[in-house]
Amino acid sequence: MLEITLIKTLTKLIASLHGEEAKPVVIYYLNDEKQPRLSAFTVDDDKVDDNKTETSVSTSLQPTIINCFQSGEICRLTNTNHANHMFYPLKNANGQIASVIGIAYPPSDIHSEITISMVLQIYQNYTNLINDNECDTLTGLLNRKTFEYRINKVLAHNSSSTKRREDKPDQAYFLAIFDIDHFKRVNDVFGHLIGDEVLLMFAQLMRQCFRESDPLFRFGGEEFVGVFECSHEEDIKMILERFRLKVAQFSFPQVDKVTVSAGCTRISDFDTSSQLMDRADSALYFAKNHGRNRIAIYEQLIMDGELHEVKKEGDIEFF
Repeated sequence: MLEITLIKTLTKLIASLHGEEAKPVVIYYLNDEKQPRLSAFTVDDDKVDDNKTETSVSTSLQPTIINCFQSGEICRLTNTNHANHMFYPLKNANGQIASVIGIAYPPSDIHSEITISMVLQIYQNYTNLINDNECDTLTGLLNRKTFEYRINKVLAHNSSSTKRREDKPDQAYFLAIFDIDHFKRVNDVFGHLIGDEVLLMFAQLMRQCFRESDPLFRFGGEEFVGVFECSHEEDIKMILERFRLKVAQFSFPQVDKVTVSAGCTRISDFDTSSQLMDRADSALYFAKNHGRNRIAIYEQLIMDGELHEVKKEGDIEFF
């Protein structure tokens, strides 16, 4: 993950500049803009893994950090210990503030501030180049060609996690395919410009409803894909239903009401991306053929006898 690499790089840089006085580099996330709740993480540079360690957020720093998220500007705070705290906003592919980097400097350390600002500008430019290559130009979501790489990372992580399943026994990953109902009718009646507006608003609703850590893709046309991690298997239905309701209740410009259908499947340890897509697509097909504006979970359909799974030489066929 690029953010982890950035924090490790900054940690080494700060240590080289300040020695034993160096403070940990902290990355902050704002979990709810309406009722701001901050979470903070550090990274142990001595560890080879890419795990972040959650840490507490100082009450005295919170207003400045939140201001950095809201303003999108670099913010400074000098506390009672006479240390300069600098907060640097990092933008995502849509130009929104995804996280804030917090670094503490000794007083009047202008050289360090300039150096760190240059490193962060290079990082932001680099991520912008990556985003241009990986993201859909209309919606800003990840594009189809990025899907294979991202889903293979999830599959590899899921497979390696089987040996540590006792640590997170209820951890589960799911893939869902979303399809806007009767989207061709939107284009035919209102035109492609309005159709593009619907796609753009739909993508924004996805970002609002799902977590920043959930990879969201536009596959083309009115088809979207999401990959989700849930603490409990039953949670995915609730999460997807909440999104379905959000779309159904939203008033789209000129078109007014639009609905979405989705098919979802659990990611198993030895799945391939094509198997996942086949299962989720079968669930989506079921949802489309049973009234639309609904969520269908593949595994539940199998249990209920609504779909039948037949395995032949490693492939899955549906009847």
